[in-house]
Amino acid sequence: MTDRTVRTRPTHPVVTSLAKIRAKATSKEEILDAAEELFAVRGFDGTSMREIALEAGVAQALLHYHFKTKEGLFEAMFTRRSSAINRIRLARLDAMLSRGDMTLEDMVDALLRPTVEAGHDASRGGRSFASLILSTSSMSRDWGRDLIQASYDQVARRFIAALQLALPGLSVADATWGYLFIIGAGLTQMSPTGRADRLSDGQTSDQDVETILSRAVVFSSAGLRAFADGLVARHAAESH
Repeated sequence: MTDRTVRTRPTHPVVTSLAKIRAKATSKEEILDAAEELFAVRGFDGTSMREIALEAGVAQALLHYHFKTKEGLFEAMFTRRSSAINRIRLARLDAMLSRGDMTLEDMVDALLRPTVEAGHDASRGGRSFASLILSTSSMSRDWGRDLIQASYDQVARRFIAALQLALPGLSVADATWGYLFIIGAGLTQMSPTGRADRLSDGQTSDQDVETILSRAVVFSSAGLRAFADGLVARHAAESH
C-alpha cells in the first residue's frame, strides 16, 4: 500500500482579489444599511460609529477605512439613495424633452413617482430614508444644509425650468414655489403612515402608490395652472 499525497491547486491571485472585492462591497453596503436604520431612528447625534459597526456586524475600523468620519458615513448613506432617485427623475425628464411630447402631468409624475416609490420600498430606503430627508433638511449644521443643496438643487433647477416650458405663463417665482409645494407633498406621502386610511374610514389607503400619485399629480398640476393663469396676483389684489 503506497501513500498518496493529495495536492491542492493553488488559488489564482485574480480569483482571490475578486473575492476580496466582493467581500468589501458587501460589507460596505451592510454598513450603509445599518447606518441608515440607526440614523433614522436615533438621529445623527444619537448614533455612534460603534453602534453602527455592531449593527452591521463589522469591525469599527472598517467604518473609518471606508468613510473616515461619521459625517462622511452619513453623507455616503444619504447620497446613495438621493442619487438613485435623481437618476430616475432626470432620465424621465430627458426622455420627455427629447421626444418633445411632455405634458405638465407627466412632468409632475416624473418628479414625484421616484420619491414615493422609494419610500414604499424597504430595499430602496423606505420609511428610514423618508425620515432622513426631513431631518437632514432641518439640520442646524452647515454640512447638513450643504448636503441637501449638493444632492437636490441642480435637479430642482432642471425641473423648475421644465415647468416653465410646460406652462409658458409661469414665472420663475411661481415655478419655484410650485416645485417646493410638490416636493413637500411628496415627502409627507413618501412612506405609508395609515393616516389616509383612518381619516377616510378605510375608503382610501396610503399603502397604494398609484392611489397617491394619481391624486397628487392632478392636484399639483391644477395648482401650477392656477399660478400660470395669474390667480395669485388676483387673490393678492382682492385681499387688499
